[in-house]
Amino acid sequence: MSTSPPQEAVRAHWPRPSTWPVWVVPLLVLAVEFFGTMAAQHGASRNRTPNSGDGWGHGHGWGDGSPGYGTTHLDALGFAIVLAGPALLLLRRRYPVPTLAATGLLTGLYFLRAYPYGPAFAAVGVAMLGAIVAGHRLVTWAGTAVSVAAYFGITALIGVPFVERGTTGRAFPVEEPSVGGVSVVVGWSLAVLVTAELVRMTGQRAAERARTRAEEERRQASEERLRMARELHDVLAHNISMINVQAGVALHLMDGDPEQARTALAAIKEASKEALTEMRSVIGALRAQGETAPRSPTAGLGRLDDLLARARSAGLAVDAEITGERRPLPAGADLAAFRIVQESLTNVTRHAGPGPVTVRVRIAYREREIEVRVEDDGRGVSLLDDHPGGSGIRGMRERAAALGGTFDAGPRAGGGFAVRAALPLTGEPEDAADGDGATGAGEGTPAERGGR
Repeated sequence: MSTSPPQEAVRAHWPRPSTWPVWVVPLLVLAVEFFGTMAAQHGASRNRTPNSGDGWGHGHGWGDGSPGYGTTHLDALGFAIVLAGPALLLLRRRYPVPTLAATGLLTGLYFLRAYPYGPAFAAVGVAMLGAIVAGHRLVTWAGTAVSVAAYFGITALIGVPFVERGTTGRAFPVEEPSVGGVSVVVGWSLAVLVTAELVRMTGQRAAERARTRAEEERRQASEERLRMARELHDVLAHNISMINVQAGVALHLMDGDPEQARTALAAIKEASKEALTEMRSVIGALRAQGETAPRSPTAGLGRLDDLLARARSAGLAVDAEITGERRPLPAGADLAAFRIVQESLTNVTRHAGPGPVTVRVRIAYREREIEVRVEDDGRGVSLLDDHPGGSGIRGMRERAAALGGTFDAGPRAGGGFAVRAALPLTGEPEDAADGDGATGAGEGTPAERGGR
């Protein structure tokens, strides 16, 4: 009984930001905003002349070439805004929309106060990304558009010329809107929104791939459990049927023919030993962790002789014929062929009626397929059969269909029953290995056996 091969080692990679502790991103944003803003304030200078362009469309610049501009030096409110933005990001996962609104108001207040240009917008950018990734796309897009429009509307009403930015003594000494300023803010907002959408789509695709992998793993695990259950069912159905028949024979002959009863009891012992061996194989495979090779011989046509010998010990006259070049088969076809022969012999034992019963087993090795024929001359349901229900014919048909083969079963013209299966030889040949393509078999019903 083989088990599934171990999975490939998972390649190491950096954890996704969504899996980081919630405080990591706010801490990074705080460091960027604080030190960036302090650097911006240090570089600000009012040594400007009205003759060079300032890049914002006002016709003013810096006479000494330094990056100076008018600014309100950071006060307690300014430091509070710089610290509060990253602090609010601690709530971004639980309350993404309120966090976005709060950081947006703080960012707007910062620039209305004409504090130094710097990375004060980092907190609201992270909040925008978090809201979109959380699924609040419409609110984020609409809120950003409304906020940008409101900011420039306010600055158009209360703004001062750029040369007077931060120098008028007003509570909000912000500069008037300009083409350059509007372009920068709108462009930055669109860049953040589009990046957030890309991150969201990437996350969705990754989540979908993870779901697909999980579903595939569950499906494979379910199929493996079903396959093992069917294998165990086949083993028990065959051997318990043999034990049942031989026990009946032993009881019937115990007084009149003790020697024949002894033979029947020996057959019971052999069948029970076989059942226990295969049960241990299945259970051992279920318990094994990371096992890559079978620990005991598995079912296949290599064990056909043992199977026929047990059928003969049950009182069947078995005539076997193998044609073609006998060779290793693909695992699925090898197992299915063996199980079809095994289930057919089980059905003969249970349903063929009083003996003597002759069974002809024909195995034909062909270039692209293997054909299995099992025919008997039985006359009806055995008097020793206590279990008339089952799924033997259906199970054999499923085995053949799973490999893309054909299956026929029904009464023979001269009496008895015939089973024929043609199994295509696809895949790599393996010696004594299980195939996942096999499906279960079980006990045949009288109705399935043509009313026998």
